[in-house]
Amino acid sequence: MHSRFGRIFDNDWVGPAIVCLVAVAAISIAQPSFLSPFNILVLLSAISVNMVVALGQLVIIAIGQMNLALGAFGGLVAICFVAVMELYGVPPIAAMLMGLSIGMLAGVATGFIIARTGISAFIITLAGLQIFKGINLGITEAQPFYGVPQAVKDFGNLGIFGSPIPWLVLPMIAAGLGMWYLFNRLRIGRYILAVGGNRTAAELSGINVTATIIWAYAISGALAAIAGMMLVARLQIGQPTIGDDWLISSFAAPVIGGAVLTGGHVSVSGTFFGVVIIAIITQALVLFAIDPFVVQIVLGALILWAVGINRFREIRIAKLNEAR
Repeated sequence: MHSRFGRIFDNDWVGPAIVCLVAVAAISIAQPSFLSPFNILVLLSAISVNMVVALGQLVIIAIGQMNLALGAFGGLVAICFVAVMELYGVPPIAAMLMGLSIGMLAGVATGFIIARTGISAFIITLAGLQIFKGINLGITEAQPFYGVPQAVKDFGNLGIFGSPIPWLVLPMIAAGLGMWYLFNRLRIGRYILAVGGNRTAAELSGINVTATIIWAYAISGALAAIAGMMLVARLQIGQPTIGDDWLISSFAAPVIGGAVLTGGHVSVSGTFFGVVIIAIITQALVLFAIDPFVVQIVLGALILWAVGINRFREIRIAKLNEAR
């Protein structure tokens, strides 16, 4: 019985899930409006977008790297998505497919350069951040696009059949299930984890490391594209600043959820609860009218907490391996 109970707590998502439940209960007691239908709608909308963003980073963390250009991918796609609808009258579905293509191509180009040159992913994605952000500003001239169709606005701001559950949860659920299936059922998902766990061993076992890295960045680019278009629907405008603030949350949520920074181990469900923790804290600070700068301090503290948890987990795993 005790061993079974202990195995439950070995799951990456259990700890963050408990934190979420305690936080929701405490904040609801202190501020009953936290669970009002409107606030639930706002909270779930934020969680939906941030979860897709976090998944875009998760797949890169799985190979032991980090995509600093994730927000620039999403921002460029968001601008292009609105621009073609406003300037050329492209239907939303066609614009969405174009946005996905742009995101994937940006990811493929980034992954190809990293895999073929051997240059640090940090350097390449940092350069990509500047390049794609520059293209974004060149297209927009630092001005927003306003031509978002009403159907897209409704998708980003209305609840499903009048409920407090936003339509935005649908792409989040699809992305979450897709990533779970990728890592647990598909060969490319196992290859990504293998490369992150031990690149040399992966090469010796016949895995094409170059192709695997390119696949990981292509998936990351597609998820960034989805998140960028979701944010356009939510904001009802094509802001050139979309994606600028993604880096901290995209990094913190997967690590809080159990991802190992050196690669080889990730948790989709744990990442979800990591996203929820960040969203709850951010929303609570707003409800209690705490100064905005405190939000930045709290997010910085979350990063340190996440890294500390990660280091503790690595030490624990190393001790367990030694005991065996």
